[in-house]
Amino acid sequence: MFRKIAVVTAAAALGVGLAAGPASAAPANAGATCSQAGISTLKTLGLLQAAAQKKIDYSTLADPVSGPIFAELPAGTYLSLGQVVKLHHTDPELFAWCR
Repeated sequence: MFRKIAVVTAAAALGVGLAAGPASAAPANAGATCSQAGISTLKTLGLLQAAAQKKIDYSTLADPVSGPIFAELPAGTYLSLGQVVKLHHTDPELFAWCR
């Protein structure tokens, strides 16, 4: 049941990110591709459910030089899955899987 909720939440977050994206088709598709890569990465790492529940401290994945999230984040950076999906659309260069 929790897995189903996580997948539905991820799909909804992806839809919200796409709806909030730019009007032109090319950037939205690039953002969608980047978001899908991020969701696939979370699935591969077994973290999708935790991400949907806002239980991932993204600072543990952030390193401005070696990634996989190329940023400096303070300890305790818990973001909603929707916020992370939006970042995939607005700042794809932050993520190793979008480069």
